[in-house]
Amino acid sequence: MPNQSPLVAVLAYDGLCTFEFGVAVEVFGLPRPELGPGWYRFAVAALDSGPLRAMGGIRVMADGGLELLDEASTIVVPGWRGAREPVPPALTAALQRADARGARILSICSGAFVLAAAGLLNGRRATTHWRYAAALADLYPDIRVAPDVLYVDEGNILTSAGSAAGIDLCLHLVRRDFGPDAANSVARRLVVPPHREGGQAQFIEAPVPTAREGARLGPLLDHLRDRLGEEHSLASMAERAGMSLRTFLRRFNALTGQTPGEWLLAERLARARSLLENGETAVEEVATRAGFGSAATLRHHFRQRLGISPATYRARFRRSA
Repeated sequence: MPNQSPLVAVLAYDGLCTFEFGVAVEVFGLPRPELGPGWYRFAVAALDSGPLRAMGGIRVMADGGLELLDEASTIVVPGWRGAREPVPPALTAALQRADARGARILSICSGAFVLAAAGLLNGRRATTHWRYAAALADLYPDIRVAPDVLYVDEGNILTSAGSAAGIDLCLHLVRRDFGPDAANSVARRLVVPPHREGGQAQFIEAPVPTAREGARLGPLLDHLRDRLGEEHSLASMAERAGMSLRTFLRRFNALTGQTPGEWLLAERLARARSLLENGETAVEEVATRAGFGSAATLRHHFRQRLGISPATYRARFRRSA
């Protein structure tokens, strides 16, 4: 990182989305002496004058106005007033200037509509909360809306799905800037996983699993995690769970929000990432130990899910000794 700590400016506005704003403050705004020098500087940039009303009756006092966006290396837009609420020209102009000079701009939840209004998402993949995805695609047809992911990283422009997915995106940015150890440290303080697999689909209208389902399938999930390098058929998993195949598939989805194949792939990717981050294990061995069978299959899934090769992932996220 550069000698001058990078400035993260989070936008505040009248009607501010409190949770999304809090996510940005929690990840970027707290002092973290345990991570050494060079951590982010943080400022709140007000769109509107005076004390700002936030959801829940909270009042926010900002550090300055939109001029702070001209100084920031990273700008966070934590939601917006509504999908069809107009975005002031002063804000879109400030974001366009920031984009032109190479600043990173990220949105949480409905904040994607602000980036869209500024033209920053044209021709790019982007996401927002699943409830707003259709509106984003309808209002801005030049955007390639990805409604089923937690976040999208397009380099200097990043978007996240609803609310809690902002945590995933902010941790991803910490990971990019400071490496996996720092991201893991922040995640531990937040008491959240440093990386979640899957997408928004697993959180949409999913039935709440019963305690009985968890009790019956929990040992199976532990068994599968301990043996990711082995083959697991649907029939063998159902038999170990003591269920018919049809019942097993229904209860597995109710508990995890995923099919057994999707769940296994996510677990295998997590194991592969951990092996790549922690040592010099050959990619072929990583593939075998994580259950992909071959390096070619591992590379395929890495590029499909993460957009990079295993070798690039290791170079970017290998943990320091």
